[in-house]
Formats: sequence, C-alpha cells, structure tokens
Amino acid sequence: MDEHHKRRVQTFRFGVIHDLVGNVDLDPGEQERLIRDKCERKWVIPGSDRTRITRSTILRWVKLYKDSGGKLESLANHERSDQGKPRALDQETALSLMRLRAELPKATVARLISEMKRRGLVSPGLSPAPTTVYRFLDRNGLMKVTAPQPEDRRKFEAELPNDLWQSDCMHGPMIRHEGKRRKTYLIAFIDDHSRLIPHAEFYLTESLGSFLKALQDALSTRGLPRRLYTDNGPAFRSHHLEHVTASLGIALVHARPYKPQGKGKIERFFRTVRSDFLPGFRGDTLDELNHALSLWLGDIYHQRKHSSTGQTPFARFTAKMECLRQAPRDLAEHFRKTARRKVAKDRSISLDGRLFEAPVALIGKQVSLLYHEQDPQRVEVVFNGQTYGLLVPLDIHVNCRVKRDKNNNPELMARDKPQTYKGGSLWPTRRDQ
Repeated sequence: MDEHHKRRVQTFRFGVIHDLVGNVDLDPGEQERLIRDKCERKWVIPGSDRTRITRSTILRWVKLYKDSGGKLESLANHERSDQGKPRALDQETALSLMRLRAELPKATVARLISEMKRRGLVSPGLSPAPTTVYRFLDRNGLMKVTAPQPEDRRKFEAELPNDLWQSDCMHGPMIRHEGKRRKTYLIAFIDDHSRLIPHAEFYLTESLGSFLKALQDALSTRGLPRRLYTDNGPAFRSHHLEHVTASLGIALVHARPYKPQGKGKIERFFRTVRSDFLPGFRGDTLDELNHALSLWLGDIYHQRKHSSTGQTPFARFTAKMECLRQAPRDLAEHFRKTARRKVAKDRSISLDGRLFEAPVALIGKQVSLLYHEQDPQRVEVVFNGQTYGLLVPLDIHVNCRVKRDKNNNPELMARDKPQTYKGGSLWPTRRDQ
C-alpha cells in the first residue's frame, strides 16, 4: 500500500470517528446513538466496494486513536493476513451482481444466482452461496425497496464558539486587475455559535489554493474549530484538504448534494454582503475590495447585534475564550503538499521541473516530498514515516569537481578547495600553487 492511499484511509477513518474522540464528553446513550447512525449510513470507503461500517470496526478505530494519544498515523490500514487468497465475491462479480439487482429489483436471491451463472457473470472458480449474496445485497441496501421517507430537518446552533465553522464561496463583483476586468470570488468562514467571521477574503479564483490560503488565515486568526462544514465542490473534496484538517484534529464535514439547507448561516451572511456591503463599495481593485471588506467586518458586522442571538458576533465569540484551541506554531507545515517520487541512482530527484539531491540511503526508494507551492526550494523528504531533512538543490558544476577518497567519501579536488590567507578565505591562483 503506497503512502498516498494510507493518507486517504487515515483521513477517512478520522472523519468517521471525529465526534467520538473529541474533547466533548458523551454519555453512553449519546455515544450509542452516534455509532448506530454511522452504522446505518452509506459511506464511500477508500479502496473498498463496501458502503457500510460495523459497530465493532468503529469502536476499534476509536481505541486505536485514543491509545496512540490522538495520532492520525494510528488509523493507517494494515495488510490483510489473507492477502492473495480468493474471496467469496471478487470486485467484478460484485459489480455485475449490483447491476443485475438494479435490472431485477424484485428477484429472489436464488434467481439472481441462477441468472448470474446463465449470463456468465460469475468469475471462474467462484460459486457464490445464497447467504453470501444475501449479505452482500443487504449490506449495500439492495434487499428492500422502500418508499422515500420525509426528512427530519431541525434548526440547530453550535453550543460553543469554534465548535462548528461553515464555509462556502460566493461570486463577487468585477474588478480591474493587470489592465483587465476580472471576476472575484468571496471565500468566507462563519462561526456557527456566534456568527463571527473568522476570515473572509475576495480572490481571483475559487480553486483549492485560494481556499487553503483562506483557511490558514482563518485558523491563525481565530484558532482551530472542532468541525468544518463545507460544500461538495471540487476544492472542498480534495484529499489534500482532508489530510490538512485531519492532521489538525478538525473534522471535515460535507453537505449532502443538492441539500443546501445545512449551510443556511453562511448563505445568510452572503446575502448580507450583497445587500449591505457591495452597494457601498466604490473601489476598483482587488486590494481596495478586500480592504473595504475588512473595515466593514470589523466596524459594522461584528459590532452589530445579530437578530437570532441578540448579541454582537464579537461579544458572543469572546464570551467563552477559555474553550478555544490555538493554532500550532507550525501551522504552515500542515498545509504542505505531498508528492511521491523515486530517487534515481545518481541521487537526483525531480519536482516541478527542479532537480534536487537526496541522501545516499534513499537511492532507489519511493519517497514522499513535502513542500509549499510558493516556496519550491524548501522540500522535506520523508521515507517510511521518518524525515531525512531538506533536499539540496542539485548543482552540476559543483558535482563535476567531486572525487572520492580511498574510503569512498566525497571531497572537492585539491585545486578547488578554499585556502585561508591573511586576507580571509580565497581560491588559490596559479602563482600560489
């Protein structure tokens, strides 16, 4: 299993158990209700065609996470002891069974098996038993056809500040940028308890890079939330974002597709921006737009009583400062991108068109490179969970002057070694040799 898949498994499992391992104490009844809800849900599980998670599996993940002291690495997947042995249903047969069930929704298990064999949909060497087929269909919710039930929607509010943040992106006004008219996008975060805005800023794109920059600014300003509730857009579904939030102990929660009701507070804030802020803006550049927004938030929005809470967002947020989690000093390190590379025999390794030199011990190894896009010269190399420090940019001119001594240790050629003179360290001239 490669490092990328391990990270996906870790972040997914943390997303499942986040509300069971947080700082809030749960009574047994509440914990059982949460576990039951998780067992009844359908999940998109990395590397698996299953959609359900059992109670014992959830409790095992909780124990692993707590026993490790809250380390994300404890949730990594382990190789199966029966790796390579045949399963009762392989992936191809299972997919064929699901398609046949959709075609024959009322057929019995016996008829489904008979039809699978008649059409040649069972992989060679397999003979699925009725109980195996039944458990598979039941686990994927394909045994019963029920009418849709009305949804139980309720108004909610987080109990404490930084318990839940909502975030989304709003299309903003046109501005002048580098001689052209460009569209802007407002990325904002709102604290569900107080309605305070941890950070809001207009960007020229709604990409993942813009969202990560906004998130880092929000965390460094207002601390770490327990949960972050976002839309289902491509930027919010990024594996990079999932790992960033999980490494900081933040549960990333996505709104259900086509169900915007859960993001009502951030949508209401966007309406306020459109009705109260944008009509009064008189600037024409991105810097002017963001400067005006910052003044409006600090002087007007945060100091005005909210109709739902009866308090100003700033006063309600700061009333319980003792429950806030500060962002770690190495916050920026959690936002680094990861790339997988193989170290060549000449120790070289390439990243975004730049060449670096890796340690000799990593020759031929598949390593992980951690870096910031805005600082591509600082690249940390990690192998098997152990850091080997920062990579050195490759200098082919220096390498051409390197020779080996009798112990195979590198050293500069004699005429290239710096010598110390009275005036300091100089390179020797022909007359000095």
